[in-house]
Amino acid sequence: MLVGERIKKLRLQKNYSITELANQSNVSKSYLSYIERGIQENPSLQVLMRLANTLCVSLEELTGIPPIEQDHVDFPLDNEWLDLIDEAVRSGISKEEFSLYIDLLKYRKKAIKE
Repeated sequence: MLVGERIKKLRLQKNYSITELANQSNVSKSYLSYIERGIQENPSLQVLMRLANTLCVSLEELTGIPPIEQDHVDFPLDNEWLDLIDEAVRSGISKEEFSLYIDLLKYRKKAIKE
């Protein structure tokens, strides 16, 4: 099932009109309609997080993508890390900004060692 189909199914289960979900998620009604109809197949993570929060479901449930298993990553991805990443996304931090921040931290660590 495509993400748009999942969103529509969850929206109907929660008895939201498309207008109500759009308003409560701070997503334009037309964009939400495009997602539900499969015209927009790759909505941003920020939009998906807003919709998931409004629908009271996890991002995994909304997208149908299973969560990352601990065994499949090179470092422990505990709940604290996941909460920090989730907060960054909900705060509107883009991937580019997040990447720049990581680069800044690496630079500062390197500068302190020298």
